[in-house]
Amino acid sequence: MKKLTILCAMLTLLLFTVGCSTQKATSETPKENAKISLAMLRLTSSAPLFIALEKGYFAEENLDVTPEWFDAAHPIAVATASSKVDIGATGITASLFNMAAADQKLAIVADKGREEKGFPSSALIANTTAYDNGLTTIENLKGKRIGITQIGSTFHYMIGRLLESKGLALSDVELVPLGKLSAVMAALESKQIDACILNEPNITKVQTAGYGKLVAQVGDTIPYQTSGIFFSPEFVKNEDLAIRFLRAYAKACNYYYDAALDKKSPEKFEEVVQIIAKFTKAPVEDIKIGLPYIDRDGRLLADDIKTQIDWYASHNMLNGQLTATQVVNTTLLEKALKK
Repeated sequence: MKKLTILCAMLTLLLFTVGCSTQKATSETPKENAKISLAMLRLTSSAPLFIALEKGYFAEENLDVTPEWFDAAHPIAVATASSKVDIGATGITASLFNMAAADQKLAIVADKGREEKGFPSSALIANTTAYDNGLTTIENLKGKRIGITQIGSTFHYMIGRLLESKGLALSDVELVPLGKLSAVMAALESKQIDACILNEPNITKVQTAGYGKLVAQVGDTIPYQTSGIFFSPEFVKNEDLAIRFLRAYAKACNYYYDAALDKKSPEKFEEVVQIIAKFTKAPVEDIKIGLPYIDRDGRLLADDIKTQIDWYASHNMLNGQLTATQVVNTTLLEKALKK
């Protein structure tokens, strides 16, 4: 009887051990490998994405993220809204809002750069001759030619808000849409335009080259969720992939904030600058001057999305009705942060 009891105990222990091993194996089952296309620009505000790519944070989630490089925000919005790419990372524009109003279910899910007082990101730049002739304040823009990429772009929005902050209107200036950032910079250099909005590292580039001078930092005048991470209508349906991507992205935002903004470690600061330089192809010293504010966890300045929608609607650039809740999805990031 004693032997039977011992045998039963041993059998119970064996079954318990096997059960635990099975449970452990199940919990450690590798995540399904997935390929993800990411549309983006070579801008400093993409730093967390560069970090996640370079340091293998996406690979840790078994995600094969392939960057697809664009020259302007609007084509990224179009590619993402039509699910030609899985994820877009760029400025939040009128075209993006119009696609959402047309019932294309893309979702703005995370911060990718905002205008925050004390942090250089986007700025009003005058060509050197215009600046020397008195174009040194926002108020002096009246009657000037202002270069932007496209109507309804973030640059359009920023110049409009800057003018309105000083009692002026868009009708007080001549807007010159030039399509690409490179074309805007070329027009500034050749004095075809008096001023423009640029972001880093381009602000530092034009000042270093000597053909542009800083008039005002946008963030010192208005708080503004300039750009975001947004998911295509197809990608947003896959919650597992969405959370895995955002978990890696939030980890990179943490790393960027601690290294570049809090500057907790000189070694990590230098590492982040080198990573940004690699992807933007900008000089290291230029990058150090203009590191933009990005939320430590990648959280959106969600209230500002409503402000933007209302502004575009009031300037007849929004077709149809749209509320912020239709286009903003903060739930996925919150789930990613909990995990």
